[in-house]
Amino acid sequence: MKNKIFKVMLMMGLAAVIITTNTVGSGLTPVYAKEMKVTQGNQVVNGIIDFGKGSASITINGNQGQSLAGKKFEVFQLFYAENSKDGESINYTFNPEYANAIKTIVAAALNKKNGTQLRPADVTEYMAIDYIQTLNSNPVEGADAFQKLEGRYSAFRYFVENVRSQIKKENKSGEIFTVQSTKADNSISITGLAFGYYVVDELSKTDENGEQWFASSLCMVNTANPDAQVNIKSDYPVITKKIQEDDNKDSIKNDGWNDIGDYEIGQTVPYKFVSTVPDMNGYSSYYYGWHDKMDKALTFRADKSKIEISIKSKEGKSYKLKDSEYVLTENPQDNSGDTFKVEIMDIKKIVDREFNKINNNQENDYNGLMVTLKYEAILNDLAALDTGRPGFENDVRLEFSNDADANGRGETGFTPWDTVVCFTFEIDGLKTNNHDKVLQNAKFRLYSDKECKNEVYVKKNTNQGQDGYIVINRDSAGGSDHTGGITPQEAVEMVSDVKGIFKIYGLDQGTYYLKETDAPDGYRPLLDPIVIHVKPTYSTDRNNYVKGEGATEKTLKRLEGTAHVKSFYNGAFKEEDIKLHTDVKKGNLYIKVINEVGKKLPITGSSAMLVIVCTGAALISGSMLSNRKQRKK
Repeated sequence: MKNKIFKVMLMMGLAAVIITTNTVGSGLTPVYAKEMKVTQGNQVVNGIIDFGKGSASITINGNQGQSLAGKKFEVFQLFYAENSKDGESINYTFNPEYANAIKTIVAAALNKKNGTQLRPADVTEYMAIDYIQTLNSNPVEGADAFQKLEGRYSAFRYFVENVRSQIKKENKSGEIFTVQSTKADNSISITGLAFGYYVVDELSKTDENGEQWFASSLCMVNTANPDAQVNIKSDYPVITKKIQEDDNKDSIKNDGWNDIGDYEIGQTVPYKFVSTVPDMNGYSSYYYGWHDKMDKALTFRADKSKIEISIKSKEGKSYKLKDSEYVLTENPQDNSGDTFKVEIMDIKKIVDREFNKINNNQENDYNGLMVTLKYEAILNDLAALDTGRPGFENDVRLEFSNDADANGRGETGFTPWDTVVCFTFEIDGLKTNNHDKVLQNAKFRLYSDKECKNEVYVKKNTNQGQDGYIVINRDSAGGSDHTGGITPQEAVEMVSDVKGIFKIYGLDQGTYYLKETDAPDGYRPLLDPIVIHVKPTYSTDRNNYVKGEGATEKTLKRLEGTAHVKSFYNGAFKEEDIKLHTDVKKGNLYIKVINEVGKKLPITGSSAMLVIVCTGAALISGSMLSNRKQRKK
């Protein structure tokens, strides 16, 4: 019950505005709910809506970075208000439309407080107003006096919420309007109101598709003489997802954290979510959960030792959550299609304990607090099916409490999905001689260093409909990227097939060294490795990836490749730099590895001498055969 009172009160604070005049006989015209319903469904355009009932107004200011556009509100006039001529006093009278709801809640409150058994009909107008005034922790006299806001855990807040709920039970409603567009400062003005005491309630609900992510506001109340300024109480967290590119960190900045990356198959892909801590004042507890969906080519490392959740203040204080303070669920059975979700059942409890700035109103200061969740995935063998565009996307959205009335989790809302993308590439090799004849059984190994000490292991591609080889990044072999670890049991040496083809799937950007370890029979292998440079070009705006743009040139703009080939034939070294043909859509780089046809070594003598030698050899053979026959006889 207290919880509901608080919401009503806050709604009154933001929405409910007591509008008072500074002059007697100001032409106050009572605005009844039935009159206000005439404009039901009105739109706030350019930040203004005019009810045409009077000269008072309420201005609602939105939170920074959280537009009021799209929000829906309902306005209730609980009381009429009249000021004395000099503004020293103010008097309220019931709006008959909501009088019974107010009496019902006041009667229940007085009975609980005094042990009486009042019925709603027993509560007079004065009794109701006097009781409400007892809930004022910052009492002031007069219509013009400045009045401090009531706290979001005050008795007044819960009273107002209870009144709002009772109005709904009685099937009564107020004036509903939707914000189509705001003023430049993200505010709206409700004009043309008669002077009175108003409650403005935010009606935004959870959007299961994540298209709207509003948190329901606490009831807002104020007294305007004749204008009132109120700040919206609803606040929701904002989340961004980042992927850490391991190359060119200096140019990418932020230690490589951005929205776009590329990796080898088998490599660890680091991700992180960064989200704000909203204003949780008014909530008894606050649910905070991440939902993640990743491409099938990514394998989530569902291990809490690989997950880190930390909360940090703007002053630099940090707290790392214990494993027991959050719940990890892989492939949740809720038909959501999530790969995993991480839930903090009550982040408010943790924040209030670790970042305690609670004031006399029992409200904490949540300004500037950020939550970071880091985890890892592995780019798996399925990535070989889709090198190049469109890439492999990973989406996240945040689920959060948005109903301060609820004891516990209550209703929740969602932020929009935020997406990042990663890519991998492929080399299509062709082995021929210098007469374009394809050569089978040439053998190759791939290295990451020019000394050819750090082999880039490969295994046979077992994806249906594909051949060639898949990279095994050393992250998957107990090492780190291109160093350390053990040789995987499935690692093999590459061999050109009957068509001279060898394909390598799952390459990162950067430099590789392709070494021919054995040439086909009758051919000399290349003594020096071929130096291959893989160079993708991405959007210059790497921090604003939009889902689906990985399939377009907006993200992966170009793919370039070069090969430096050094060979030794005919007593001389030959070096050349070749620009490789590429296909950015397929992520392919095409390279031809050539062995020159060998020539015979020189001989001496002439063709006539060869005839004489052959004839002599035949005569000797005949003589030997004749002698053998004579001996037998």
